Amino acid sequence: MTKEEFSKVALSIPHSPGCYKYYDLHNELLYVGKAKDLRKRVSSYFNKTVDNYKTRKLVSIIATIDFTVTNSEHDAFLLENSLIKHYQPRFNIDLKDDKSYPYIVIKKEPFSRVFLTRRVIRDGSEYLGPFTGLGRVRELLDIVKQNIPLRTCNLALTPQNIAKGKFKVCLEYHLGNCKGPCEGLQTEEDYRENMQQVRHVLKGNIGEVIKYLKGEMQRHATEMHFEKAEVIKKKIDSLLTYQSKSTIVNAHLGNADVISMLSDENNFFINYMMVSKGTIIYAKTIQITKKLDELEADVLALALDNLRETFQSNAMEVIAPFEIDVTDPNVKVTVPKAGDKKQLLELSIKNAEVFKEEVRRKDTLMVGKGTADQTWKVLEEMRDALSLGVIPDHIECFDNSNFQGSYPVAAMVCFKNGVPSKKDYRHFHIKTVEGINDFASMAEIVYRRYKRLVEEDQPLPKLVIIDGGKGQLGAALDSIQKLELTGRMTIIGLAKREESIFFPGDSEPLQLPFDSRPHLLIRRIRDEVHRFGITFHRDTRSKGTIKTGLEDIAGIGEKTATQLLKAFRSVKNIRTLTERELTKEIGQSKAAVVWSYFHPDEEEGETEKP
Repeated sequence: MTKEEFSKVALSIPHSPGCYKYYDLHNELLYVGKAKDLRKRVSSYFNKTVDNYKTRKLVSIIATIDFTVTNSEHDAFLLENSLIKHYQPRFNIDLKDDKSYPYIVIKKEPFSRVFLTRRVIRDGSEYLGPFTGLGRVRELLDIVKQNIPLRTCNLALTPQNIAKGKFKVCLEYHLGNCKGPCEGLQTEEDYRENMQQVRHVLKGNIGEVIKYLKGEMQRHATEMHFEKAEVIKKKIDSLLTYQSKSTIVNAHLGNADVISMLSDENNFFINYMMVSKGTIIYAKTIQITKKLDELEADVLALALDNLRETFQSNAMEVIAPFEIDVTDPNVKVTVPKAGDKKQLLELSIKNAEVFKEEVRRKDTLMVGKGTADQTWKVLEEMRDALSLGVIPDHIECFDNSNFQGSYPVAAMVCFKNGVPSKKDYRHFHIKTVEGINDFASMAEIVYRRYKRLVEEDQPLPKLVIIDGGKGQLGAALDSIQKLELTGRMTIIGLAKREESIFFPGDSEPLQLPFDSRPHLLIRRIRDEVHRFGITFHRDTRSKGTIKTGLEDIAGIGEKTATQLLKAFRSVKNIRTLTERELTKEIGQSKAAVVWSYFHPDEEEGETEKP
């Protein structure tokens, strides 16, 4: 929609609070927004010069404008929130979280079971959570199992089945982990009391459980059942230890939600914490991609509403860095200046900062989803840092891997336009080298790789990285010279420890700034070739696809072969040993077998040394 086209409909938009909706030619909803003054807000899209590319794109494809008047700006916020969640317009921020969170379910059945699940089934069962990590769920379930006796079996414990005596107690009963409801040894009323304690634990109300157990301990002590009282005391100590591990700001603080926000050029980073009785029971940080020139207060308000719904929060206070709208008018928004609430907010901001830095680090290392322009800039910086004649849009890196001279293999990874090209990854079995000889192995694999590319008329890389120092770099250069490829690609060596870069013929290595993007990309490539090579080497050993020459000997297994190679370094050395020398390492019977294999035409003991 052009400015002239908008001017024809502008007068029909009232100066009232409400929501506006933009549609394209196909009547697809593009964007939903709220405003205190609808006409002023909508007009700003068409009458102002917009710097944001996505906003210009949105305006260019708007075909229809619709609006809904509300009684207040808060009502407009509620309507906007509802419309965004329902329609998820493509120009609004995306609040979806496709992650399947773990829940703890209290199953709707006689003598309810309690277990972990990722599927929420609307069958009347009670679902507690969601939780942000499996570790947290398992820790809570362990606490429940250690302190509250519940059944863990899958038996159908209906009153009829129990009355008929269909079941017998299991080991869990004898261990004290279950009170035996399957034989009618525990009433449903007593079991329901246990379930109430389970709910307290799972919701972070450890104090309620401790209070209940102290009452039980006192009762047993009064009745002179001191052994039972001692068992309960240990449970109380266990719960107190668990509670002390939690992040507690102030036990009298009560329940609250804490939310904070950081941002960069492309994203918002929002941290949310749920506090129950002063203890942080859930914490979650999300990343939201910027789409238009969204106001931070609007984004934070929408995110808060979404997170409160996801984590089923009913806290009546929200601690935030600035004033925001909330859907429930009874919920109080606090912007703390000092004290415990300020500490909570600072902790939330700290978590958002850690998450933001991790995202930045991954993007820098090309692990995240950097744009093509960002990646190309890194390659341009690498060209300048290494004084290359061209941008290294095709990089290959080689690494050797062996285990005490056995199973010698090598790996090569390929990066194109700064990202892994996994279809071009290659691994190599070393064919012409015996024992540990990294130089010869490197010469072999470099020769084989580029001989094949030349024969198949495939493009050569712009930059070749040899994971090793001057020795391996020299061996690789020998192969390049044999193939008459000198000058057709740049080849460098990367020292394993210092991460120094060696160029052919240079006496001193090049040391790039540790945190520079070219250096980080080279490290990323080096780590990838290590991962690929180690995985292949591990698979090779486990599958036995490589033979050392020793495992071909009848009666000699992988363990003995590895023992010999560790001791004598190579099969070549083992061939020259006497039977007596072999006996000292692997015993007389196996030594005789190995010696006879390598000396089939000689009598045993004939070459023994005096």
